[in-house]
Amino acid sequence: MSSGFKKLLILPRVKIHNANALSSPFTIGFPAMTAWLGATHALQRKLNAKGLDVIFSATGVVSHSIDLQIYHGANDFVSSIIGTGNPLDKTGSRSSFIEEARCHAEVSLIIEVQKIKYAQQDELIDHVSTIMNAQMKMAGGDIRSFDSPEIIVVEEGDDLSLKRLNRKLMPGYALVSRQELLEDAMSEGQDALDALLDYLVIHHSCEQSDDDVQWQSKRKQTYDDIEGTYSSVGWVVPIATGFYGINDIGEAKNQRDPEAPHRFAESIVTLGEFKMPYRFNSVEDMLWRYQYDEANNLYQCCQSLNG
Repeated sequence: MSSGFKKLLILPRVKIHNANALSSPFTIGFPAMTAWLGATHALQRKLNAKGLDVIFSATGVVSHSIDLQIYHGANDFVSSIIGTGNPLDKTGSRSSFIEEARCHAEVSLIIEVQKIKYAQQDELIDHVSTIMNAQMKMAGGDIRSFDSPEIIVVEEGDDLSLKRLNRKLMPGYALVSRQELLEDAMSEGQDALDALLDYLVIHHSCEQSDDDVQWQSKRKQTYDDIEGTYSSVGWVVPIATGFYGINDIGEAKNQRDPEAPHRFAESIVTLGEFKMPYRFNSVEDMLWRYQYDEANNLYQCCQSLNG
């Protein structure tokens, strides 16, 4: 198959119960991209164990719905996490634990498949269905149901095949990176966290006339030097896309795997945007890939090998 074609495994309408919504130490919302690529990698390993020499080289995620498990009262300034109501201990008291944010989500995954022959496609789909029914978790949550997986081929530059893919993903929103917004703000001397908050904050204003008051609520807009106009940046949210190593690779006392090198790391948080699939001209624009930047100690999910 030529490089202009992509063979894609579609996992449509996967309903996940109690997925991990604590995407980083200071953001709660849609699960981190590392969770989705991690689920794809786990699925590949299970398939490899069954004798299928298949490689999942990229993953895209399309959100159809998300129900964040929080409560916001009428006069509350902040929302509260809804607890899970764990069983009482032997003394009749609640067990000590830190409650984490959860969500119920419905997503479709787009997985780029390599090293799979046409004759193996039915076997691959059967194994994927079996594994997801019995053995899989996604983003820390339980898979409640999913539609039948299928493999489709999309040719770069072929609008017809891209539209065929989009029909399987709509209505939904594909999560893509908007890291360039932070990079542009930081190049102008703005702090990274200030730049992130600057794009998330909502500005309220009003105009009063003799007989009317009009309120406006809007986010930060970008300026186009060529057109000389301001435009909206879209549905922008903070997303966790990987980890940054904060010490040298070595060993740690009581580490989980004594054979693997150990390193402490912290989350990488940047900006992402939810966009409807029909707005993309190429399926590559929806796909995320692993990238290891040894020079900068970065373990991250990117939308291109160039970051």
